[in-house]
Amino acid sequence: MAHVKNHDYHILNPSIWPLLGALSGFVMLFGFVLMVSPAIENNTPWMFVIGLVGVLYVMFGWWADVVHEAQEGDHTPVVIIGLRYGMLLFIMSEVMFFSAWFWTFFKHALYPMAEGYPKVEGTWPPAGIQTFDPWHLPLINTLVLLCSGMAVTWAHHALVHENNRKDLISGLAIAVFLGLMFTVLQAFEYSHAAFGLAGNIYGASFFMATGFHGFHVIIGTIFLFVCLVRAIRGQFSPEHHVGLEAAAWYWHFVDVVWLFLFGAVYIWGG
Repeated sequence: MAHVKNHDYHILNPSIWPLLGALSGFVMLFGFVLMVSPAIENNTPWMFVIGLVGVLYVMFGWWADVVHEAQEGDHTPVVIIGLRYGMLLFIMSEVMFFSAWFWTFFKHALYPMAEGYPKVEGTWPPAGIQTFDPWHLPLINTLVLLCSGMAVTWAHHALVHENNRKDLISGLAIAVFLGLMFTVLQAFEYSHAAFGLAGNIYGASFFMATGFHGFHVIIGTIFLFVCLVRAIRGQFSPEHHVGLEAAAWYWHFVDVVWLFLFGAVYIWGG
């Protein structure tokens, strides 16, 4: 019969989310430009806030639909492969994003500029910059993030290999708690920085690289928290857990980026 599904693909119904997401993203970007533009008097963030709320609404609604599709059985093995490929491509794009910040850090560290450059070489870190001791708070943050990655791996193993929902929930809860702890410790570190974002290339490179990583930690923590809620509701099974798998991949990516930041920025670059 014509209406009978005879393939493993999931044909999506018409959706407003792509259009609404594009419009919200445009409003948010345009509002941000207006907010920071020095040529506009009495800059107000209202347009940026409206766009941000729209983007968050699209994210919540779109992903809620994806979860609903999974619960309805629309995520066949073929669809799951597509979702995994999509997550891998997203992580690859994030790798290239962070490559830009590592590039600028290494460029200025290996070829520091000073007044009269290139005839006069500068020093790195620039004169007057007091860097962080990597073996104190940065090391603690490294251990916190690595332990959170271990907790995610424990949770994934408990579900896939043992179908142990108690350990799944415990592992995700520990990972979320450690993710929050990392964010608090990084905020504490920033509050005690002896340099700022503006005025020197070291501060600009440091805060852009570690700050964007901290933003990704917040996103990953939210990702894991959503998985924790879904695990409590019993929405994962050893056969169907692509959401948990995507969250685990993303969290391990965040761990690896931090290890490179710790080694390059805090130890070698400091």
